[in-house]
Amino acid sequence: MGCLGNAIWFLCCGLWQGFSWVLAGVLWSITIIGIPIGRQCFKLASLAFFPFGKEIQYRGSTFSVLANFLWMIFSGILLAIGAFLNGLLLCCTIIGIPFGLQCFKIAKLALSPFGAVIIHT
Repeated sequence: MGCLGNAIWFLCCGLWQGFSWVLAGVLWSITIIGIPIGRQCFKLASLAFFPFGKEIQYRGSTFSVLANFLWMIFSGILLAIGAFLNGLLLCCTIIGIPFGLQCFKIAKLALSPFGAVIIHT
């Protein structure tokens, strides 16, 4: 199911959500201070492209709290709103509910991506 789900996801939602994470990573990487934030965006773009079969665990640190604060102000809210609205639209149909739930997972991640670790299941 994971392979089929990822293929359908990529065509319906993953392409634009993944590219939005890549774009955020490129914009953050322009500055030297933003390179660690940009690297995390590129890691999470792989989750946005293919989310099925992956779980997220949150671990906190001092850096992650500061980075999440800066992230939320400059990039996180826009990515979270986009993923959330996409999830709402997908949940309007029974077939789209699993895909909508993945959108909600990505929306939560968009609000606090630092300290998050992707686990392959």
